[in-house]
Amino acid sequence: MRSSFGLMMVAGALLMAAPSHAQTFDPRYPVCMHVYSGASGGGGEWYDCSFTSLPQCRATATGRAATCDLNPYYPVNVPQPRRYRKPDSR
Repeated sequence: MRSSFGLMMVAGALLMAAPSHAQTFDPRYPVCMHVYSGASGGGGEWYDCSFTSLPQCRATATGRAATCDLNPYYPVNVPQPRRYRKPDSR
């Protein structure tokens, strides 16, 4: 019994020490700019989801290795919660 408890503690400690990944797309903004920087630019690529329109994003992306896309995680048509009415008691 002690060995299984110790094994569970070690497994829990290893799982908690694992790095977590940040969310790529910010759901608060409808447009994201995908910035590419190759080996000469330091490497890597990232998303900048801080734009409210495509023209705003495209103006910022001008002259850069970047493209503008709609944010796939922006809630567009979220249904409103239903409001229930109490029946009339007459």
